[in-house]
Amino acid sequence: MSTETIAALATPVGTAALAVVRASGPDCARLAAAIFGSTPHPRIATYTDYRDTGGQRLDDVVVTYYAGPRSYTGEDILEISCHGNPFIAQVIVQDLLNRGCRAAEAGEFTRRAFLNGRMDLSQAEAVMDLIHARSERALAAANQQLRGSLGRHMQTLTEDLLLVLARVEAYIDFPDEELPPEDSCIVRDELTRVLRGTERLLATHRYGELLRDGIKTVIIGEPNAGKSSLLNRLVGHDRALVSPEPGTTRDFIEERLILGPHCLRLIDTAGLNAAPAALEKLGMAKTMERAAEADLFLWVVDATLPCPPLPTEVSARLTPTNTLVLLNKHDLLEDRLPVAQPTVTLPCLPVSAITGTGFDALTAAIIRHADAFRQDQGEDLIAINSRHADALRRAREGLESSLAKLTNNGPVELLASDLRSALDALGEIAGKIDNERMLDHLFKTFCIGK
Repeated sequence: MSTETIAALATPVGTAALAVVRASGPDCARLAAAIFGSTPHPRIATYTDYRDTGGQRLDDVVVTYYAGPRSYTGEDILEISCHGNPFIAQVIVQDLLNRGCRAAEAGEFTRRAFLNGRMDLSQAEAVMDLIHARSERALAAANQQLRGSLGRHMQTLTEDLLLVLARVEAYIDFPDEELPPEDSCIVRDELTRVLRGTERLLATHRYGELLRDGIKTVIIGEPNAGKSSLLNRLVGHDRALVSPEPGTTRDFIEERLILGPHCLRLIDTAGLNAAPAALEKLGMAKTMERAAEADLFLWVVDATLPCPPLPTEVSARLTPTNTLVLLNKHDLLEDRLPVAQPTVTLPCLPVSAITGTGFDALTAAIIRHADAFRQDQGEDLIAINSRHADALRRAREGLESSLAKLTNNGPVELLASDLRSALDALGEIAGKIDNERMLDHLFKTFCIGK
């Protein structure tokens, strides 16, 4: 437990109906008694006046006292809800500092919760994921991680690996004891099970990136196929300039879009022209860059014209699982069949960016494609971040190395060393570590007051 009491504004700076000032540490009960005349009953909201050190009334507030360890940080906490005038909130924070509190650092409340055992490190990271979630799926994943879903998976893998390590180290520590004959098949089966579990979690990394950053959905096609009109129709307003003149878009335009339970980073790009002018070439170079990073392609084709070929760098990336071909300008066909016939292997949808025809089917198709990025983990929606992925890769390396030594009858001491390395890597995810620099780097990405 810390000997310092910290204080900070816990809600965003700005004018609002309410603001919340939070203090955590051993002086909270004393502070409450000095400011409000008595310490409120724990976990009961109390309406009262806030008076500063000079006795001046600053605001009428609602104060809630949480007695540790039954609090967010595991320490005594005061949460003061005042009117959302930034000046009022700031003078209350300053008064707490005048009374002996220290200004909280970024992420310090959540860091104390981790250090006091109120949550593991993966749950602490889920706090930020929850705050910044941009879609229903991102919110669901953050909530499940905050409730310990990743921690439970890691505990199972860690416990299974500990059993394997105990079996292996028994032959090192007690070579003269009457131990059962070494059964390498049992060790191999147990290691294989842990390795598969590690790989299943590692496979969720890409989905985690998509949830946190949005699915990069790149709109491609030839000039004047209707790419910008499609963007405007999807986002619901005129985000991009539209003109009958080909090549209006010379750079890429990006807009976030919530579609069903997913967040998309919708990127409109310059047209892919077979004979571009000098300025168009610069725009097409940007298109190639965006295409190389795309998770999902919307290939817009003018249905009234023959389908033009795509550059090899782009066409090589298109697959039935990451591409939807949109036969645009369907309203101009009347009763005729589309002239454009891109390929039988890619799913095609007739649409009209002008009238909205086919957009319900398009929305449903995009959601289906986005759903396919999820890696099934049973009932849990797990989406690991880059730090988790790095630790899991190192754990996988240790497990693969130990399996290789087991297959080649390598020294049991080296086998145990690989297993301990894998165990340490798994422990980093939930925070069974002593790495102050890593914790400093992680929590400084949090907001003040969190």
